[in-house]
Amino acid sequence: MKICIVSDSHDRADALGQAVREAKAQGAEAVIHCGDLIGAQTVKPALAHGLPVHLIHGNNVGDPQALHFQMQKSGGLLRYHGPDARLELGGRRIFVVHYPEYGHGMACTGDWDLVCCGHSHAAGVERVANVKGTETWLVNPGTVAGLAAPATWIFAELDGMRFEVRELGNQT
Repeated sequence: MKICIVSDSHDRADALGQAVREAKAQGAEAVIHCGDLIGAQTVKPALAHGLPVHLIHGNNVGDPQALHFQMQKSGGLLRYHGPDARLELGGRRIFVVHYPEYGHGMACTGDWDLVCCGHSHAAGVERVANVKGTETWLVNPGTVAGLAAPATWIFAELDGMRFEVRELGNQT
């Protein structure tokens, strides 16, 4: 299963929609948003591409009531999880949290195949040793909005656990 991982869109609906469009063109079947969407309207262009969007709120919460309203209107496409999410996609156990420090801690538990985080606006992919003697993938897609950093997102292939940081508009 291929997915799009984004974070820190900060009301930049056009950038978020573009990342989802690019990911869908490459075969993505779902989107994970690691927080700081801000306004509930920001998610609309992403939803227009017909992929399920799993969203947490981050430290810039915006309006949770409006997000619940958007979720109800989305016909099941928008799944707002609150401060963190526990997902199973493509047979992989995935934990989503906004803060990288919490993400690193969750990766260390060994309870997850993949931990996704955001907040730092710095894209990165790493394998973290965990207490079970294996490694867990920790990915941060950076900021799709391009705030004080390049506009980035991650294209992930869960079958082979492959992750590629993509710059918005630069497909490979």
